Amino acid sequence: MPIPPLVEPAPSIPDDERLRAARQIRLPEIGDAGQRRLANAKVCVIGAGGLGSPVLLYLASAGVGVVGIVDDDDVDTSNLQRQIVFGVDDVGRPKATVAAERVRTLSPRTQVIEHRLRLTADNAAALFAPYDLVIDGSDSFDTRYAVADACAEVGLPLVWGSVLRFDAQATVFWSTPPTTGAPITLRDVFPAPPPAGEVPNCAEAGVLGALCGQLGGILVTEAVKLICGVGEPLLNRMLVLDALGARVDEVPIGPAAASAQIGRVRVDDSETITRATLLDVRNSDEVARGSLPGARHVPLDEVLADAASVPVGEVTVVYCQLGPRSRAAAHALAAQHPDTDVRVLLGGYAAWAERNTL
Repeated sequence: MPIPPLVEPAPSIPDDERLRAARQIRLPEIGDAGQRRLANAKVCVIGAGGLGSPVLLYLASAGVGVVGIVDDDDVDTSNLQRQIVFGVDDVGRPKATVAAERVRTLSPRTQVIEHRLRLTADNAAALFAPYDLVIDGSDSFDTRYAVADACAEVGLPLVWGSVLRFDAQATVFWSTPPTTGAPITLRDVFPAPPPAGEVPNCAEAGVLGALCGQLGGILVTEAVKLICGVGEPLLNRMLVLDALGARVDEVPIGPAAASAQIGRVRVDDSETITRATLLDVRNSDEVARGSLPGARHVPLDEVLADAASVPVGEVTVVYCQLGPRSRAAAHALAAQHPDTDVRVLLGGYAAWAERNTL
């Protein structure tokens, strides 16, 4: 089911850009309006590696107006097997700089912003603020969860992909989607990163370079669909690619699929809120600015580290600022306290505070 376009169209595009994108404009689903939307779009790409390389090239070829590149690494010889934006002469140079140069040669009118920094939970939300959409091509769990949590907090759609060996996955996470589809975040599907060392990375397990290109093309296709409001995005479902078996499957994902026992409480349900154990999983600085009366404060990282020791009641309502962190905490608590009715507060503290200050 189509969704509303994510980006308003630019007033016009130059003649040389119209000529460059002529074959794409000819698609009735894109057309002139869609190409102007792409020209007005701002997309942030996390990582210029195996996934980021084809993603950046196809964003440029599509005519996206602003492309941000987040990468603090330098080009290594071992990258060249799959990171097709680089060449032998680029070894030792900053990946973000080389990738930016290549994007500009493909689409001279695209504005490229280099973010040569290590993305963390502390800087992600501010970095994403100017963008319309984020594509995550990172390869570390710390970065993936920092990206996903920041996108969930600010409401940006996150086009997400993962590749290892001969297998790949793709989906769209969005905490505030339009009317089509339920809100879904990375933590709704994978509540917490796996323990260190449990899942090998590409350096340890290997990866097929061509599969990175295949998945990168899928991620950009999802981004174009969201920007232009065409087709059916990968919301509430995950595409699973098996390169060795030459198979593509689809699995439903989301809060209902991941854990049916997690309930929801609206901010106007005062009876439930009053009689339940309230658990605030926000950071200390957020709690200092206000909290629900009677709430117990246990930060999310402590809940995820040892959910079994967190005190719960017969009915426990978990909340954060907007909702994403409370869902992650609720999943962890439900797994460790199967006899407890675990619920999340819809809209989080922000919704409660708004209702109670009117």
